[in-house]
Amino acid sequence: MAGLAALLTNIQQRKAETVEFPLQVVQIAPDELDPAVWGQNFPRQYDSFLRTQDDTISTAYGGSVPYSKLERFPAMVRLWAGYAFSKDHNEDRGHYYMTEDQKNTLRVQLVEQPGACINCHAAEAPQLIAEMGWEEFNHTPFNDLKDELHLGSSCSDCHDPETMGLRITRPALINALEAQGIDWTQASRQEMRTYVCAQCHVEYYFLGDNKVLTFPWSQGKTIDDIEAHYDSYEFKDWTHAETGAPMIKIQHPEYEMWTTSVHAQSGVSCADCHMPYVREGAVKVSDHWLRSPLTNINNACQTCHQQDEALLAERVQTIQDRTASLLRLSEEAILDAIDAIVAAQAAGATDEQLAEARHLHRQASLRWDFVSSENSTGFHSPQEAARVLAMAIDFARQAQLAAERLLPAGVNATQ
Repeated sequence: MAGLAALLTNIQQRKAETVEFPLQVVQIAPDELDPAVWGQNFPRQYDSFLRTQDDTISTAYGGSVPYSKLERFPAMVRLWAGYAFSKDHNEDRGHYYMTEDQKNTLRVQLVEQPGACINCHAAEAPQLIAEMGWEEFNHTPFNDLKDELHLGSSCSDCHDPETMGLRITRPALINALEAQGIDWTQASRQEMRTYVCAQCHVEYYFLGDNKVLTFPWSQGKTIDDIEAHYDSYEFKDWTHAETGAPMIKIQHPEYEMWTTSVHAQSGVSCADCHMPYVREGAVKVSDHWLRSPLTNINNACQTCHQQDEALLAERVQTIQDRTASLLRLSEEAILDAIDAIVAAQAAGATDEQLAEARHLHRQASLRWDFVSSENSTGFHSPQEAARVLAMAIDFARQAQLAAERLLPAGVNATQ
């Protein structure tokens, strides 16, 4: 009888758990940003979100441990010569630190960054946009607004405080989707589990004098489409300090890379892998400890893939090792192209003569950066990553040859 009573009690407790919060502990205000307040109603999600403070987790090609990528990959210093990234580029920590790390990077100290950077680095962004207006917010210098920033990622970035439904709070994505004829308010929950990530994990640029944050998707989302968008009006982020080429700095295009993948075609969302469902008692919730699936293969991968955990980890490692090898080959090829262009300039080649080599340099760097700055080392779309890097190597070698043809007989780029 005692055992039966314990069993019945346990069943009742599990039933009670399935009704997670029949009554709110606190009323969440429409403008509430502090995750701790939201956490009073949703402690399971909040507790897992707090784990994004852990900056001790390291994977082969990522993790949360901060380190200088310029020291680990010194070729980047020359690849980005003349741009702030050549002075400071570090591995990201977790979402918890988005504002703190942005404030502390040398890039905002060396160059006057626009307020548009705040879009993805502070929970206060939507409120500042509402107060200032979209264009005013974008072109106001970051350093003029940084004292208003106190929170990194927040529940309010992705959730409606009244319904808890997923929502988009950043105008740049809304504008980009509207331009494609997509009404995000009609998206399924599964689609929203990717859209909320695509607010920030994308390639972007600052359009016009007002530095309006814009996604370059007018032609599509592949690197070739993005290049066509930029070339349509000769956009450049900076002029390369060594070659004089007009350059593009690609930012973290995880969403664009993912769109070319078998996972995307199969309806797998970002959250399925980076915020997989977990069970606590009888309750199923999304794990808000956003991190590499390699640290959580059981929940992140084995829900769909029934292979042994070690085999799945080995498969990821193989993809990333091969992508990393192609990245290094791309860097070597681009550096050779830079050397050849520099030699041609020293030999007296004119801007008109160098135009072809410089354009090829731009094309090669654009593709290398697309994969290098995408935070999966190829895993989000392995074949696309390999294709893009093969093109990067090809364009770099073409640039090298185009420059070397301008050298006097008997002179080579290494002299």
